[in-house]
This record gives sequence, structure tokens and C-alpha cells, in this order.
Amino acid sequence: MDEEYEVIVLGTGLKECILSGLLSVDGLKVSLSLFESMLDLEIFNTLNSFNMRINWLRDFDNDLNLMHLVLHMDRNDYYGGESTSLNLNQLWKKFRGEEKAPAHLGSSRDYNVDMMPKFMMANGKLVRVLIHTDVTKYLSFKAVDGSYVFVQGKVQKVPATPMEALKSPLMGIFEKRRAGKFFSYVQEYDEKDPKTHDGMDLRRVTTKDLIAKFGLKEDTIDFIGHAVALHCNDNHLHQPAYDTVMRMKLYAESLARFQGGSPYIYPLYGLGELPQAFARLSAVYGGTYMLNKPECKVEFDEEGKVSGVTSEGETAKCKKVVCDPSYLTNKVRKIGRVARAIAIMSHPIPNTNDSQSVQVILPQKQLGRKSDMYVFCCSYSHNVAPKGKFIAFVSTDAETDNPQTELQPGIDLLGPVDELFFDIYDRYEPVNEPTLDNCFISTSYDATTHFDTTVVDVLNMYKLITGKELDLSVDLNAASAAEEE
Repeated sequence: MDEEYEVIVLGTGLKECILSGLLSVDGLKVSLSLFESMLDLEIFNTLNSFNMRINWLRDFDNDLNLMHLVLHMDRNDYYGGESTSLNLNQLWKKFRGEEKAPAHLGSSRDYNVDMMPKFMMANGKLVRVLIHTDVTKYLSFKAVDGSYVFVQGKVQKVPATPMEALKSPLMGIFEKRRAGKFFSYVQEYDEKDPKTHDGMDLRRVTTKDLIAKFGLKEDTIDFIGHAVALHCNDNHLHQPAYDTVMRMKLYAESLARFQGGSPYIYPLYGLGELPQAFARLSAVYGGTYMLNKPECKVEFDEEGKVSGVTSEGETAKCKKVVCDPSYLTNKVRKIGRVARAIAIMSHPIPNTNDSQSVQVILPQKQLGRKSDMYVFCCSYSHNVAPKGKFIAFVSTDAETDNPQTELQPGIDLLGPVDELFFDIYDRYEPVNEPTLDNCFISTSYDATTHFDTTVVDVLNMYKLITGKELDLSVDLNAASAAEEE
């Protein structure tokens, strides 16, 4: 194995595939490690050595440029890693230990159940990344019907504009006026135009002080911070208000983009399409994917820097490794657990205006918890279930030794369910210093049902790997055509 690469990417999780796509588009000499079923695996698997496989790939495509070859390695025999999508039989086998699900639930292949379900903000950073890499040509999107919040024991639509605030049953008449003025201030705010600042420097004034100027009540502050600005805790109240205001503007702009009931979009056939789309993108730039590659061991030199990856007795040399926490367990620490319930239903979530797809956020204070709870629902309208079936998820950070009980407030919002599964997994974050060992490790997926924290992690890793910020100043209309096709 004579080839040496700038980067080897281990794992086909969403974060790893996005990074490989970004690095490939940048023209980096990347080696990602994973076995690709899109080639002729029947022939490919008969080749015993890595060099034989490289030679076969060279013959497969005479234009293949090994200097820019992308080699993904993944121990699994499927794309997506922890963020994969499962059909019904795979779901049944994972949680019930049986090969086939009951026939009354419909055809197994009509299900695409995401293990890390998350909606995308229509004008958000992930959509900008998709446009930047031109991966939108491999994907089709559809708007999400509803965005709701759980306040005072009820599910209510999230207001994000002055007009919605005036119509919202979340607030009394005087609070509506105060909230309307606040939303107007946010809408009109322009950092470059002091006339819109109302005498406040939002990079210094805290969110709490800004909101106090408008006299908003506790419940209003709660849904604005958690369901509009999408903060995961209340730390933002004591931080400069600029970030919260920009998050609110992004929510309102995304909502206006499709004139629908939410600011979110979601891929047809589920999130499992994303890793595969980025895999295809990387292949266009000379990449190869090797799934079912066992025991990928990261090698280090005498200085403690990564030198390559060994699998099946052969080593590919590299200067950097990108991976999820499972590949370098000695360089991560546990930071918590996520508890998740997965439900198959025959109806939309009650009190959501019969939305075929919806997010409901339950802010921590409304439940007397330390962390928010999230409800995600999608259906046949996004081709993730048979006609008349809905897939719902309830997720949160586990705070006790009985996480299933913790999920009950969210499960209670679902109404009757046909089937219910529970999933609990540990979360990890890296503790290494990438400048010393050249290992770039992603953080485990959190409980949120939106991509805010996921994209932040990807962009931070991209900057660490390349030493530069990713330019996301793209034409958002470039994605609109793809979404409407």
C-alpha cells in the first residue's frame, strides 16, 4: 500500500460525509476509508489485497486520478453510521430481534426510519453547505408542515413574525403587542444601520437585558429562546443578544421562503439520502467508498502524530484522520446520554393542524427539566412511510437512571401509537489536541431535532482541518429549483 493521502476519513456518518465532500470540492488529496457497493462488489470482494483493489479501480475508470482519490473506510456494511436510515425489517431486527415486522404495518421497503432525525432550516448553514458543494443535484426536498412549542401544558404554533404574534393564542392581548414590537425590532435590525439599533449594541447587551426592554413574560421568553432561536439551554440569556437576534432573523427568513407552516425542509426518503449524496459527490472528485472494512486501526508515529490506518493487515499512510468517536475511543470522553422513543402511528400528532410533518419543542422549564425535549414527526408525505403511516420520535438528554419515564411528556403528545421502540445511546466529545496528533474527531449527535448543533460541529472541524473558514455566501435560490423539482 504505497499511496499516501492528506486525510483519511473513517465512518460514513453524516458529519464525516459532509466533511469528505467539502474537502473533495476543495481539491484536497483525501483518502476516506469505506467499501463501496455502487461498484461491482461481487468482483471487488474477490480481490484479496488493497493494492489489487486500487489497480482494479484504476482499470474501472481510466480517468481516475489517484492523487485526488477519496477512500472512505467504514466498519459497517451500510452508509450513515449512527445517522443511517432503516427500513421496517431492519428496525424490527434492531429493536425486537426478529427478522420481519408484522405484515399489517405495510411493506418494509416503504419505510425510511432515521436514527438521528433532524430537520433543516431552509436558509440555514446546512442548506448553504449543500449548495456550496452542489450536492443538491442528488437530493429532493420538501417543506415541513408545522413548527410548534409546548407551553403551559398545550401544543401551540410557534409565532415568528409581528403578524403571527398578534394572532397567537400563546399570549394575552397586551403580551401580543409587546411581542409584536420585539419581533418588529428583530426583523428591522441591521448591524450596519445604527438607526435600527435603538441605541443598543447587541454585541454587548445581553439577551436578558434586550428582552427586558420590551417587558416580555417568562413563557414568551421561553418559546422565543428555545423554539425560535433554537437555544438548547438558558445560557443565551446572559450572553450578548446579537446571536439570539440573528437566530430569530434566520427563523423568520426561512419561514418566509416557502410561505408554509414552518422554516424547515426535509429530504424525500429521509436523511439517509444525505450521506449517500455526499458519497456520490466525493466519487465525482475521484473518491472510492469501502464499506464493511473491519478493524480500522489508526496508526501513530514516534511523535504521537497520525501516520496511517491499518485494516486487514495493510496500512494506508496519511497526514490527518477524520472520524467519529467510535474509532478513537481513547481520545474522547463521555458527556451524557440521549434517550429516544420511536413510534409508528396511523395519524398525525394531535393539535398540530393535521400536519404531515412537524416539530414540537418542549422547553426545559415547561417540564421542570435541565434540558429540552424534542418531538419530530414525518410521514408518507416525505416518502419515509407507507400511505397513512407516520413516524414520530421523542428525544431528550437523559437526566436520570430511568430515561424511558423521562420521555413520557413527549410520548403523551403523540396520541395512540401502533408500535413503540426505545433507544438510549452515550454521547462523546473529543479531548485530544488536533494540532498535536492530527486527529479530528466529531462530537456525538445530540437530542435536538434540527441541524443547528450538527452543522456548527462540522464547520468547526472544517476550520481545524483546513485552517480557513468555509465561505457560505451562496445563492440560496440555487437550492430552490432542486427542492421544487
